[in-house]
Amino acid sequence: MYFGETVERLERVRALAERAGQTYGLEIFDVQFRREATGWVLRVTIDRAGLADTQARPGSPGDSVGVDDCRNVSHDLSALLDVDEAIDRVYTLEVTSPGLDRPLRHSGDYERFRGRLAQIVTAEPVNGQTHFRGRIQGIDAGDVVLGFESGRQVRVPLAVVSRARLEVEF
Repeated sequence: MYFGETVERLERVRALAERAGQTYGLEIFDVQFRREATGWVLRVTIDRAGLADTQARPGSPGDSVGVDDCRNVSHDLSALLDVDEAIDRVYTLEVTSPGLDRPLRHSGDYERFRGRLAQIVTAEPVNGQTHFRGRIQGIDAGDVVLGFESGRQVRVPLAVVSRARLEVEF
């Protein structure tokens, strides 16, 4: 299997996964197909579609994907994959959620999780540092705005964010 074939296969699988997820009001966060110690694994990560900021609070029922959501999408996607024959080898299908410490990838994620604690790592220093941990205040003019307990705020250009994720809060 060459690279172009892998990309094409993932796009086909993603389209089928989106079809299965839409039935339950879910969106596809990520699709991976890789060889692991147990063999080939197709890992599909699902998330709630288009939550408004007021719904995305820790502990709210609309905040996380449940076991039933994973089971439903897995069942439907498995049937779609069998009919489409999108994968030509033995594999294990895993349908999961992004988790409590979910990655933040797009500007919409920073708006969706406004008020939540996050950790951001940048590819280049911003105000002399590359690691930040603060409360997401939102996005403004292409910058992630983080607030700190001291009341101080910092603006981190989204373009230099190399990785970011929510912090688990209890």
